[in-house]
Amino acid sequence: MQRTPNHAPIALLAGRGGLPRTLINVFQSQDRPFVVLAFIGQTDEALLKDIPHLWLYFGEAGKALNYLKENKIQDIVMAGAITRPAMSEIRPDWEGVKWLTKIGTKALGDDNLLKLVIQLIEERGYHVVGPSDVLTDLLAPVGLLTTNEPDDQAWRDIGRGVEVLSALSPADVGQAVVVQEGLVLGVEAIEGTDALIDRAGTLRRPGLGGVLIKAAKRQQEQRVDLPVVGVETVKNAVKAGLRGIAVEAGRTLILNRDEMIKLAQQKGLFVLGLASAQCYRAL
Repeated sequence: MQRTPNHAPIALLAGRGGLPRTLINVFQSQDRPFVVLAFIGQTDEALLKDIPHLWLYFGEAGKALNYLKENKIQDIVMAGAITRPAMSEIRPDWEGVKWLTKIGTKALGDDNLLKLVIQLIEERGYHVVGPSDVLTDLLAPVGLLTTNEPDDQAWRDIGRGVEVLSALSPADVGQAVVVQEGLVLGVEAIEGTDALIDRAGTLRRPGLGGVLIKAAKRQQEQRVDLPVVGVETVKNAVKAGLRGIAVEAGRTLILNRDEMIKLAQQKGLFVLGLASAQCYRAL
């Protein structure tokens, strides 16, 4: 993890998964002042034990901004999975109503929504940073991370997965796909990668196991929502009968990398970092 001291107060907008905890650990190790903005029904309550935080309903922008001002926040980082809320889950205050009015129908996809939210935050004078700015050495490198290697069929499945993600990227759909011997067993949608892997496992055909291919969308806002893999990804891949995991290097975060690679080694899976140029093919 990056350990460069930075004592400017920072706020973490926390979703689900291991990434928010990893960021909190870094802030604590750096003695950096921080607070957490937690979302009702989304953020893990266990994350917030003995941590300064504020619970929010979606739409409570005014409440959030007041809390940031009270804590002299300058920087904001967003991390963790957030499920887009149903209209019944949005309870805007007056500032939230103004934000929702500005967003309107422009946020037809997740990427557009995130870009608009970042724009509105930065218009209020805050600086939005990406998890990768804090955790630079968690980014996947190019090349094979295990001694287990893809065979020819696995390479063909990776190529097929890249083609599918390249086609879906402009439509703002998913970051991952599972391919088995040329067959697309599943594409990530709103359910997330773990659920995709589980679903692909139920559709597994006889023969060689499939491959998970995961890459950021071409137009993706890199300060939020970068692809993330970790130990749970490997555990789920094993359960689903997959043979390997290929991710986009430089734009995918690997949590607990040593533990993840050790487990993949033990279970016979390969883990591969693909150069970004390999992930975006002309159609």
